[in-house]
Amino acid sequence: MSEIKKLNLSTNKILAQISNKVGHIIFNNPERHNAVSLEMWDAVEEALIAFSKDENIRVVILSGAGGKSFVSGADISKFESERSSAEAVEYYNSTTTRVYDMVEAFPKPTIAQINGFCVGGGVALSVCCDIRICGEGSAFAIPAARLGLGYGFPGINRLANLVGPAFAKEIFFTARRYNSDEVLRMGLVNHVVEDEKVAATAEEMASQIIGNAPMTVDAVKFIANQTRMDESQRDLKACSDMVQACFDSADYIEGRRAFMEKRKPIWQGK
Repeated sequence: MSEIKKLNLSTNKILAQISNKVGHIIFNNPERHNAVSLEMWDAVEEALIAFSKDENIRVVILSGAGGKSFVSGADISKFESERSSAEAVEYYNSTTTRVYDMVEAFPKPTIAQINGFCVGGGVALSVCCDIRICGEGSAFAIPAARLGLGYGFPGINRLANLVGPAFAKEIFFTARRYNSDEVLRMGLVNHVVEDEKVAATAEEMASQIIGNAPMTVDAVKFIANQTRMDESQRDLKACSDMVQACFDSADYIEGRRAFMEKRKPIWQGK
């Protein structure tokens, strides 16, 4: 088993560690079902910045501690101190928007490892990830309409891009809880597995990704994200350059040789 490297963050409510080329960000507030405070969002940003600078990391997995919740949304007990004024709401929203954008644009594949409840900001975070894996007992909800919260374009747009406008409206209009079968049919999650196998399934998928050519994987993520942008905002030259870089790489030569020699390729990422 490989060594686990742990990062020191500004709060122990967020854990960040690296193992087997996988970066893990763990929401560590199980007594509150991993509800997220402002200081926790700040720490997630710290971890993402650190992971983005580590060339050895190939995949990032986001999860919740305790096994009963992924993320259950904002910590409502902190609303009076963190979201009681227009200025405080603006600062909180700008912080969460920045973190969501960082997860979505993170250059490496991201996996949401979802056990138990995934509510509000938890759903918003999960749809920023590339892949979502949940347990059979998981439950999803966005209760904004029950709290009188406004919900901006980016979050609704991400959800609608996954499940379609009709289901996105239903999720918000009803504010009800959806089970794992329902969110799978909607397309909100990629896979539903037995609750006790969620972590192992996420690790297995990360291992499969790591076994493939890193330049190809990273190019596909970048290009797939570009498809969600307005045509006027797409950087098609960057897409073309990344594809060409794959064909010009030593990994392309190695991939062909490994295939012919019936062995596993040794990727260099260049």
